[in-house]
Formats: sequence, structure tokens, C-alpha cells
Amino acid sequence: MNKLLVKVLVLMVSISLFAAACQPQVTQPPKEVQVIVTQIVEVAPPVVDYGDIVWLSTQLRPVQEAEKVRGVILDKFPGNVEFIPEDEGPFHDRITAEVQANQGTVDVLGALHGNFSTMGPKDQLQDLTALRSSLADRGIPDAFWDVAQLNTDKTYYVPWMQATYILAINKKALEYLPAGADVNALTYDDLMAWAKNIKDTTGDAKFGFPAGESGLLHRFFQGFLVPSFSGGVVTTFASDDAAQGWQWLKDFWPYVNPQSTTYNFMQEQLLNEEVWIAWDHTARLKDAFEALPDDFLAVPVPAGPKGRAFMPVIAGLAIPVTSTNQAGAEALIAYLTEPQIQVTTLREVGFFPIVAVDYPGYVSPGIKLEGEAVTLQAGAPDALPALLPQGLADKGGDFNKVFRDTFTSIVLNGEDINTVLDEQKVILQSIMDATGAPCWSPDPDSVGKACQVK
Repeated sequence: MNKLLVKVLVLMVSISLFAAACQPQVTQPPKEVQVIVTQIVEVAPPVVDYGDIVWLSTQLRPVQEAEKVRGVILDKFPGNVEFIPEDEGPFHDRITAEVQANQGTVDVLGALHGNFSTMGPKDQLQDLTALRSSLADRGIPDAFWDVAQLNTDKTYYVPWMQATYILAINKKALEYLPAGADVNALTYDDLMAWAKNIKDTTGDAKFGFPAGESGLLHRFFQGFLVPSFSGGVVTTFASDDAAQGWQWLKDFWPYVNPQSTTYNFMQEQLLNEEVWIAWDHTARLKDAFEALPDDFLAVPVPAGPKGRAFMPVIAGLAIPVTSTNQAGAEALIAYLTEPQIQVTTLREVGFFPIVAVDYPGYVSPGIKLEGEAVTLQAGAPDALPALLPQGLADKGGDFNKVFRDTFTSIVLNGEDINTVLDEQKVILQSIMDATGAPCWSPDPDSVGKACQVK
């Protein structure tokens, strides 16, 4: 190949490369790639500070209990709460003075139903119906809300905590339970048949009452037997329905351990198995449940013809009309009725929840047994709260004696029921007249007048 041909070939290749380089370039569009970036951003809830709140309370007054309130129960509340325990006299005097002066320093009140029952008619308490609606998810029994209305269409306080009386049962008694009877929904007829089955089979009377000198048997008459059969306490004292209740007790007594008239607390007799079934206050049954929780059941009291009457010790939370921190007061009440705080209150100071709760593992088995029975009893569809006697001042002992004497005459001495009731109702009426005490639930409202025995 001569040099001329080589040059021509080189030139042609160069021209071709140049032409290719001058051609428009066609490129494929880039593929779209979606990139999802996930970023977790923690949004802190707004900080709420309800400021300064003064809480005056007739409950949890002992120094140890008050310190539990301040240091534990109120620990997570977003506000500065000054908890002031106070005796009932100064408690009422302070609120009366603030209302009269229309200048308040107290925002929240903690007290028993009996305290509030005298304050509502004096226009010292706010209507908390709206707050009640906001707490509908708490599971507070309707029976307690009804009591908190003080015989009006308003709600004067929010139920807060409770104590009461229940039945304690050794599981050995269960094999004698009458067919068809529900141990958690007994009637007085069921209880009679149960105690009879035990006595007929074992030869021993295994039911126990705290009928000793320091026992609380009079509360059984006032809060359970008489209202369960008659629907009232004072107004129905001498009624035919009440007489049926006393007849039941008279028929039941052969199945009651004869040593009951010496018993004051039933926990010891349950532990040594002198009795298999007992009625008493939760505080006076606690040791048995704590010592042997696997051996016992705690169940609601029986129901009579008028309902499942029981005597709750109800503490509530109210707001005086002179409160200067409405938002803080309502927030504190909502906080104290939260299920977790209710369980904390039980653990720290021994009052049972008034709301529906699930008991966590750190609550002792014995306390859990009692608490579940208390909740079941208060929430029963036939629950009939019969409150502690109110307005009797220094005649409370005389009032109790009427019921004790009635029991002694009818049950222990075998006297005629109607004759005894007619005699004792005169004494009972004299007590009501002397004190001017108005009726309390479940007796109908006496509109501030002395309750009348009918």
C-alpha cells in the first residue's frame, strides 16, 4: 500500500469519527426512583400546670396517711396541691365562713357523704353534673351517683373511695352451697339454706357474726337486714316488712355459732375455723384474707325482697361555690378518680376503689379478694346503699342501742317481734326528735325535718 492510499484511509476514518461526533446525542431518560424517608418525630404533649390548688379534707387526717397523699398519691398531678387535713368541726366552720364572705381560699373538698349532706342544702357546693358526665368512663356505680345527688336533680360530689362490709367464706363451705345458688349473688334464703346444710351435715353451726360488745353487729341491722327486707331504716323500722327481716334472723340464729356473742372481729374465728362463713367490716376481715388468700372467698352480701342493701362508707370530692381555681379543682378530681390512682390510694391508705379497676400484681392477693367483692357488691343491679346514720350528734350510741336491744329481745330472748318493734320505735322516734336528724338514704327525703318512724 503506497503512502497516498494510507493517507486517504486515515482521512476517511477521521471524517467518519468527526461526523459521528457531530451527530445529535440521544440518551435514555433516567428512571424515577422513589425514596421514602421515614422520620419519627416525638411530639411532647403540651405542658399543663393547673397552678395552686387548696384541698381541704376530713379524710386521711392521720399524719402517716396525709404524707402518703402528699408524697405518693399526688406525685404525678400537674399542679401545686396543698393538702390540708381537718377535723369535721373546723372543716364546716371554714367553708361556712368563706361562703358567707363570698371569698374563698379552698378549691376542693374531701369528706364523707354525711358531711356533704349538710352542705348541699346550704348552697355551699357546686353542681358537678357536667363533671359527672366527663367521668362516665370511670365505671362509678349508678347507686353511688344517685346518693351523691342528695335527693335532688344535681350532683353535689364525685364518689372518691369506699369501705364497707362483706361476706368471708372458707372454701370448705362450698360443697354445702344449695343447688342453683350463685355465691356472688346470694339471697337471704340462699344463705339460710347454706348455713342449714352445713349444720345438718357437720353438726356444727359455722356462720359467724361479730355480736360481741365491740363488734359491729348493729351495722348489720341498720345497713343490711332491715333495709333489705323493708327498703328503709328509720321510716320502716316497725313495718311488717321489717318484722319479716327480724323473723328471718330469728330462724337463722340456730345456724350461727353460739360463741358469736363473744366475737368482736371475725378474722381470728375464720383462721381457726370456728366459723366457715362470716359477715364483718373489710378492715376486720383483712388479716384472714392476707394470711390465707387461697383458702377464702370474699363475696357480696345477700339480697332481700327490697334489694341487696349494704352500708358503704362513701368519701367524696366536691367543689365549694367559692373555689378560685375551677379548672384545677376539676382536674384534681378527675386525677384522683383515675383507675391507677385509685389503686395507689388502696395500696397506700387502705380505702377501696370506687371506680372499676384491674388490680395489678403488686396488690396483695388478700386485698385483691376484698376489693373485687367490694366492687361487685356496689355494682350489683339490685344494689341498695344504706348510709351510715347522720345528724345524730351525741345520740349515735343511743341509736345503735335501739337496734342492739331489738336484737336481744327478739333473737336471744325470743320475745314477740311486733311487740318489741312497737316498744323500740317510741325510743327511736324520741332520738330523732331530740336531734332533729333528717332521714338518710335509703329512707325518703324528709326535707330537713326530723325523720319519722311510721
